[in-house]
Amino acid sequence: LSELIAKLTAAKRFAIDTETTSLNYIEAELVGLSVAIEPGEAWYVPVGHDASVEPKQLPKAEVLAAFKPLLAAEQIAKILQHAKYDMHIFANEGLALHGVSCDTMLASYVLDATATRHSLEALGEYYLGRKGISFSDIAGKGAKAVTFERISIEQAAPYAGEDADFTLQLANLFEAELAKTPALLSLLTDLELPVQRVLQRMEYHGTLIDPEVLRVQTLSLTSRLHWLETQVYELAGEEFNLSSPKQLGVILFEKLGIAGGKKTASGQYSTAEDVLEQLDHPLPKLLLEHRSLSKLRSTYTDKLPEMVQAKTGRVHTSYHQAVAATGRLSSSDPNLQNIPIRTEEGRRIRQAFVAPAGCVIMAADYSQIELRIMAHLSHDEGLLKAFRDGLDVHRATAAEVLGITPDEVTSDQRRAAKAVNFGLIYGMSAFGLAKQLDITRSEAADYISRYFSRYPGVQDYMERTRAQAHEQGYVETLFGRRLMLRDIRSTKPMLRQAAERAAINAPMQGTAADIIKRAMLRVQTALDRDNLKAVMVMQVHDELVLEVPEHEVVRVTALLKAEMAAAAELAVPLDVDVGVGKNWDEAH
Repeated sequence: LSELIAKLTAAKRFAIDTETTSLNYIEAELVGLSVAIEPGEAWYVPVGHDASVEPKQLPKAEVLAAFKPLLAAEQIAKILQHAKYDMHIFANEGLALHGVSCDTMLASYVLDATATRHSLEALGEYYLGRKGISFSDIAGKGAKAVTFERISIEQAAPYAGEDADFTLQLANLFEAELAKTPALLSLLTDLELPVQRVLQRMEYHGTLIDPEVLRVQTLSLTSRLHWLETQVYELAGEEFNLSSPKQLGVILFEKLGIAGGKKTASGQYSTAEDVLEQLDHPLPKLLLEHRSLSKLRSTYTDKLPEMVQAKTGRVHTSYHQAVAATGRLSSSDPNLQNIPIRTEEGRRIRQAFVAPAGCVIMAADYSQIELRIMAHLSHDEGLLKAFRDGLDVHRATAAEVLGITPDEVTSDQRRAAKAVNFGLIYGMSAFGLAKQLDITRSEAADYISRYFSRYPGVQDYMERTRAQAHEQGYVETLFGRRLMLRDIRSTKPMLRQAAERAAINAPMQGTAADIIKRAMLRVQTALDRDNLKAVMVMQVHDELVLEVPEHEVVRVTALLKAEMAAAAELAVPLDVDVGVGKNWDEAH
């Protein structure tokens, strides 16, 4: 062990990987460590295999004590695959991991978010042309599968060593590639790696929920679902399985004879959401509500209380940095990004996310950030003026397009302008706008035409971006994140048009994602600098959610507004809304 520690210390740079008892980072215990300094060579240090399988191992306490100063040293570069997970494992053992110079998952993602999946297995195959030992090869499959501590060292060592070796080889390759494009290298080292550390702190701290609020909501949802079922059966004239697309298709399109049925390749009627939304009959509307409420119950009100960790009494989500092509974070177990905010039921779920005694929940989010980015990127004078003057941009748009004063704009006219403002970001056509506003296609086309005549900079930006995407095969965010568009030159019109829509939207959504990450870094740095006890607990789209001691509310409110507004220099102000409450819904 002392010889290995000396080698690692002298090398100043090595790959490291942990093997554990579970993928759940709160419960997981360390089973072994693998390290690699040179390609093709690795060591495995077993510390936590089951004694009945492997009686001879190194004492865990001794190994951790030896590795502790090495892991903590900033000047010794560590290379990992998905370092956030390993940070959790070391934290569980009372160790801090510093000096992460490369995370191969994030490096691959920054280089090309859509080239391949970013798991070590996928990266090894894609970039190294090597199919490594898979976990199922040593652990087994299905009911017979065992967890890592039940695997012998003889089997574990080659698997774990290969992980460290692959990670080292990939890092060598990625670092050479990133060095060719300074903006991408900066994105990894100055944004993604520091954000990973902030996310690990958020995940480890977790979020407090009130199971009683969710229990009451489950009862309410169950009652509503029963009522919806009886209404559906009454309209159908019989009982059937609402979850069966086959039975539902027969009821809708054969028994009731509703127009608009489409058969899939399997010969069954499609009962997808977009199909049901088009049908002119009350039954599909009830079904859609039933599906929505049923999903809320199964995903959140039933599930969240079961996800509270016994060890902490909190729910611990996992944030994913290498999933969404635009740079946006996603989350799972639970997915915090998908809790509806526009429905009463969704807001009730947010009421279950609460603050501990003596604290409040504080939510801070950017106001219309993607439209502000559109104003910045397009340099359109009309949009820039609306934001600089602090106007209601949707009301201002309606007034401009309709040639009336802002005071004369009705709520319906504002709604139409809002649909256009946001719709154009996502490449909405006249057909899409007509459908959303329930107007004719020619009326929608006329509205879009008038919009572009009032905001010519927006149209210029869209045309310029399309041309740039065709020319180079990718578009970029304000901070140099590249969004590859593989179908931009496709001979299939549908694929090409989808890529063109993505080309227009991606720089805005991607820039928004970069800005919220920059904001997280600024906020965390400021909280640490001022020795505040407030803690970031969630990140959802353009929103940060914190637990704040009551006596820090004024200071943290000012801090959030200042740091988030300074996360990027745009041609228009970055407005930040901050709310406070006993729960997440009240704070929003």
